[in-house]
Amino acid sequence: MPLKCKAMTLRPLERYFEFEALGADWKTEILAGVTTFVTMAYIVFVNPAILHEAGMPLAAVTAATCLSAAAGSLLMGGYARYPIALAPGMGLNAYFTYTVVLGMKVPWQAALGAVFLSGVAFLLLTMLGVRQLIVSSIPAELHAAVAAGVGLFIALVGFRNSGIVVADRVNLVALGNLSDRSTALAVFGLVSMAALLAWRVRAAMLIGILATTAIGLATGVAKWTPRAYRLGDLSATAGKLDIAAALRLGFLEIVFVFLFIDLFDNVGTLLAVGKKANLFDQAHGIPRVNRILLSDASATVIGSLTGTSTVVSYIESAAGVAAGGRTGVTAMVTGLLFLAALFVAPAVGAIPAAATAPALIVVGSLMMGAASEIAWTDPEVAVPAFLTMLTIPLTFSIANGLAFGFVSFTLVKILRGKFRAVSWFVYALTALFALRFAYLASSR
Repeated sequence: MPLKCKAMTLRPLERYFEFEALGADWKTEILAGVTTFVTMAYIVFVNPAILHEAGMPLAAVTAATCLSAAAGSLLMGGYARYPIALAPGMGLNAYFTYTVVLGMKVPWQAALGAVFLSGVAFLLLTMLGVRQLIVSSIPAELHAAVAAGVGLFIALVGFRNSGIVVADRVNLVALGNLSDRSTALAVFGLVSMAALLAWRVRAAMLIGILATTAIGLATGVAKWTPRAYRLGDLSATAGKLDIAAALRLGFLEIVFVFLFIDLFDNVGTLLAVGKKANLFDQAHGIPRVNRILLSDASATVIGSLTGTSTVVSYIESAAGVAAGGRTGVTAMVTGLLFLAALFVAPAVGAIPAAATAPALIVVGSLMMGAASEIAWTDPEVAVPAFLTMLTIPLTFSIANGLAFGFVSFTLVKILRGKFRAVSWFVYALTALFALRFAYLASSR
C-alpha cells in the first residue's frame, strides 16, 4: 500500500517533467544532477576567490555563490524544466573584480547595483520579446569571438595570480619565478587538472583544487584557521548593493556588458546542452524559451541581492546530460546540492591562489573552443573577431573588446560594399561604441 501511494504521488511530477516523452527515470535524473554538480562545484571556491580581491568578505561571497547557484538551478529545473544548472559566471566575475572594481575604482556595492540593473533589464527584455531581436541581429562570429576573448582574459588572470607570468617593464610580461613555492604549487595544480581532464574525469577541476590545497596545507604554502560559520555571515554582502550609484550615466556601459555577456552566454549554453539532450522541437525551436530566460534573469537579480556577480547558465550542464539527464529534475538536484554546499564556506579560507589560479587557466582554455566557429579564412569575419578576442585580455576589458569588434565589423562591411548586410541594431550599437571611443579620447 505505501508503495502504491508513493507511485501515485510521483505520477503528477513525472507528467510535469515529461518523463515518458523524454525517456527519463528518477535514478538517472538524480545521478545526472550529482554529475553536473561535481563538474561545476569548483565555482564554490573560485568565485569567492575572485570577488574577494574586489574587497568583498570571503565567507559572505561563498554563501552568496551557493545561494544564487541553488536559486538559479531550482528555477531553471522547476519552472523552465531544463537540465541546465546556473551559477555566478566565469568571466563576468573577473570583469566585475578586475575591470569594474579594481580598474575603474568603482565600489563593489555599486558594481552589485549594476548587476542588479542588468538582471532587471534582462527580465524586461524577455517579457517584451526584445531578446529575439537582439539575438538575431548580432553577428554569430562576434558571439564566438567574445567567448574566446573572455577565455583568454580569464587565463591571463590565472597566470598572473599564480605567478607563472609577471609584469615586465620592457616586454610588458615575462615568465615568473617557477622555483617559488607558491608558483611551483600552481604549476602542479595546472598539470594535475589538465591530466584529469585528459582522462575525462568529470570532477577534474574540483579534485585538482582540493589536491593542490591539501599539498599547500601540508607544505605550509596555505594556512587555515578554522572558525565557526553562520548563515548570518551573509549579511556582510546581502542587500549591500548601491542601485543609486549604478544609475549614473557612467555605469550604463557596465550594465550593458553584464547584460550582453549574460544574454549570449545563456543562449550559447542552451543551444549546446539542448542539442546534446535532443530537447528542441522538429522545427529547431526552443520550447519554453521565455521561461528559460526569465529563470536566468531572476537568478542574476537574486545573486546581486545576496552579494555576487552575474549568474549564468553553465556549459558544464552538458556533463549531466551526458550522464542521462533530460528533465528539470537534473537541475533541481544540482540546486539542492549547492544548498548543501553552504556549509563548506569555512573551508574556503584555506584555498590558496595557487589552487584557484590553475582553475582559471583551465576554464580559459576550455572557452577557447568557441574560436573554432570563426571562419578564419574570411577577412570580413577574421579581422573583427581577432580584434575582439585580443583586445579583451590586452586591455583587461570586455567592453573594449566588444567595441573594437562591432566597430571593425561594421566598417569592414561598409567598405566592402555590403552595408545592407548589417542590421540596423548593429549599426546602432556601432554608433554607441564609436561615441564611447570619442568620449574616452576626450577625457584623457
